[in-house]
Amino acid sequence: MSSLFRGEEMQLCQIYFKSEVAYSCVSQLGEMGIVQFKDLNENVNAFQRKFVNEVRRCEEIERKLRYIEKEAVKEEVELDEADQTCDAPKPKDMITLEVMSNSKKIFFIKNFFAKIDQLEHDLVEVNTNKDALRKNYLELIELKHILVKATQFFEEADNFSIYNRPETHEYETEDEHVTLLMSERNRSPFAIGFLAGIMNRDKVSSFELMLWRFCRGNVFLKTADLTELVEDVTTNTLQAKTVFIIFFQGEQLKNKCKKICDGFKATIYPCPETLKERREMLNGVSMRLDELKTVLDQSLNLRRSILVNAAQSIKTWFAQVHKMKAIYHTLNMFSHDQKSIIAECWAPKSEINRIREILDLETKKIDMNFQTIVHFITSKEAPPTFNRVDKFTSGFQNIVNAYGVPSYREINPTPFYAITFPFLFGVMFGDAGHGLLMLLAAGYLIKKENYLKKAIKGNEIFELFFGGRYIMFLMAVFSIYAGFLYNDFFSKSTNIFGSKWKVTLGKDFPFEDIQQFTLNPDPYANETYKMYSGTPYPFGIDPVWQLATNKITFTNGLKMKFSVIIGIMQMVFGLVIGLKNHLFFRRKISILFEFIPQIIFISLIFVYLCLMIFIKWIKYAGTDDKLTGACAPNILLELINMFFLKDGTVTVVDGEKKYDECKRLYPGQHHIQMVFVIVAVLCVPVMLFTKPLLKLREHNKRTKYGSRFRGHVNPLSVNGHSSDEDDKHDKAERMGHTSNSVINLEDDAELENEEHFEFGEVFVEQTIHTIEYFLGCVSHTASYLRLWALSLAHAELSEVLWTMLFKMGLNMAPPVGAFVMFFIFSAWGVITIGILCVMEGLSAFLHALRLHWVEFQSKFYKGEGYEFMPFSFEKILNEAELAE
Repeated sequence: MSSLFRGEEMQLCQIYFKSEVAYSCVSQLGEMGIVQFKDLNENVNAFQRKFVNEVRRCEEIERKLRYIEKEAVKEEVELDEADQTCDAPKPKDMITLEVMSNSKKIFFIKNFFAKIDQLEHDLVEVNTNKDALRKNYLELIELKHILVKATQFFEEADNFSIYNRPETHEYETEDEHVTLLMSERNRSPFAIGFLAGIMNRDKVSSFELMLWRFCRGNVFLKTADLTELVEDVTTNTLQAKTVFIIFFQGEQLKNKCKKICDGFKATIYPCPETLKERREMLNGVSMRLDELKTVLDQSLNLRRSILVNAAQSIKTWFAQVHKMKAIYHTLNMFSHDQKSIIAECWAPKSEINRIREILDLETKKIDMNFQTIVHFITSKEAPPTFNRVDKFTSGFQNIVNAYGVPSYREINPTPFYAITFPFLFGVMFGDAGHGLLMLLAAGYLIKKENYLKKAIKGNEIFELFFGGRYIMFLMAVFSIYAGFLYNDFFSKSTNIFGSKWKVTLGKDFPFEDIQQFTLNPDPYANETYKMYSGTPYPFGIDPVWQLATNKITFTNGLKMKFSVIIGIMQMVFGLVIGLKNHLFFRRKISILFEFIPQIIFISLIFVYLCLMIFIKWIKYAGTDDKLTGACAPNILLELINMFFLKDGTVTVVDGEKKYDECKRLYPGQHHIQMVFVIVAVLCVPVMLFTKPLLKLREHNKRTKYGSRFRGHVNPLSVNGHSSDEDDKHDKAERMGHTSNSVINLEDDAELENEEHFEFGEVFVEQTIHTIEYFLGCVSHTASYLRLWALSLAHAELSEVLWTMLFKMGLNMAPPVGAFVMFFIFSAWGVITIGILCVMEGLSAFLHALRLHWVEFQSKFYKGEGYEFMPFSFEKILNEAELAE
């Protein structure tokens, strides 16, 4: 919790590795995920770094693994989950080792990378053979269909020619079984040829028209549609095909027909002229199909077995390659010499001992005589901000980081967000029924989080809602709480504890003659007119206000005042957090001449405003004739009179002053308010001028007495730091700060080291800050009225929706009304969820976000840091998984 409240203290370290152990040490640091390395080779091109070939090798293995994974998905092979705890491969796994046996034969030891290379090679070879076999198989199927259809056509033609042949003379010796083509060839000097092929059915009509036009009607086309779908050779999709035979005379027409077939992507197959040859070819094709089917099935089984074996480890292989690639990317950031590697990194101070233990353990595994050295160095560079978060606080931390990452060691607003953010949302959204719907949705996301984390991967909208499931849960809880305070449950009040109001009039009272009836608020009236019990409703607003005609007037005044009180409380709390920052960083000037004027100003004006609200609530009631609610002063007018130094109890009538003591909140109110305003106004110049002038004085003092020491280098100092820098760091240590905290002590004259100082810049910055604060107190207080405005809008929309829909259905006759109510309830449910829960919830969320970013955080939060980005295998693998 302390790390979440204020970022951990960071240390800049310099690590000296031996070249042989650098890889394993970086691997272990990646498993720990608590070190952020600095790039010491920023000016070196990425292609000129030492381990660029190793990175390319990892990328090549990644490509091969993606190919294997793609084939496994295509084969519908289930992939096993990755083992996130697997170790990164060793550097020697990137090469294939050759070992000489006693028999002088060289054989290979297959390591990690060699195994993937061999697997990819086998899969490519199997796929190539499978594709070739499948192509031959599909071509033979098409050829078989062509032979069957051609045989049917020629048999029909032969039967027709025999049936219609004229009577022969006795001296004719021709064979009566000569085919049509044979007879035509014998009778004509031009032989009749034909082409047989297959094509898509939807191109047949265009194909026939093209043949007729280009060949000028000198060809004959015969087509036959296949009754079953045939898989296409090129696209591997089932298509409707048509077998065609083209008859022609001469080579010229033959060439034209071939070109037209090529244009329509029709496939031409050889087809014998005689029936005997066609039958022999058909038998041969059938036998070849059976053989190819057997071989193809074996090839597919082999391919599947390879993919099934690979599927058990492919995700783990991906994780190992990602780790190895990340290690070499990190090693490219280090400084190298012949024997050692130097790295610089940021690490939490609390983890330094654990880092040393891990590095020593890994070093001794390889070289017992060498020790990895971890050296602390000082730097003017601002350390990164490291706040430890979990799945509950990560959503709130993301909201804070969206505004700005906390500065180093600055108080992190996230713990306060966890309460104030959903509370302000509930104040604006306040309806117990709508909050219950949101609670059910958030509860489902939390209960099924392990399943949904994988199911919604890639869907940005659902990932956004899923990431904020705990925020949504707390917002729903506070909405239900505020709903009970407002006594709103789907815009209707609930009488849980029993109303403290009742009508005691007799039955003979003429209620039908009056439109409005005012309840007597006097709890001491006689039994006939006593309508208020004298004790308030135990929790929230009494349900009797649901029936009152002045309900909006009452709830508006109540919610408006509560909004102002809540807003001023949160702003004062922000100033108190700012004081904690000043105390931690020892900013004496900021405490005396910034925080104190700020807290005095807001207390004398706005905290006093809250005090007047409470006095009015306590002092005025409806039971005393002298101090009734009618004579109670208007708080807004009292605040205006306070600024103009006017007495609100004095009114001028016909030139005479009259005093209305009823409007005086307490004795001496006017004089006290005058003192408050004068003191508050004096706070402005104190905050505006004092801090810049003190900074100028301290700067002049350092310039006068410190110039002779500047530039003197202590020969014993580390990295050439000057002696005055060393003295400054020693002084910081004595004051209870670490050397890395010095950069944040900008307001402490004894520790700040501002080489460049411009009084004009400092004064302008302080002027802007002063104007922003004092004017912001007024505007920010008014801005918190959005709590009242959105609460009113949400309640009225809910009530209007209920009145417009349910009242219409309830006023209908029973048979029709019961049927219509089904559709009315459906419409009401859709509008309630879509508009009142989703859209109104989003609106309340954005307004709560604005109140925190602008009104709350402006009192203490700078947000000028940068996030700690450790070298972590867990984070790298998660990012790789999301990218896929």
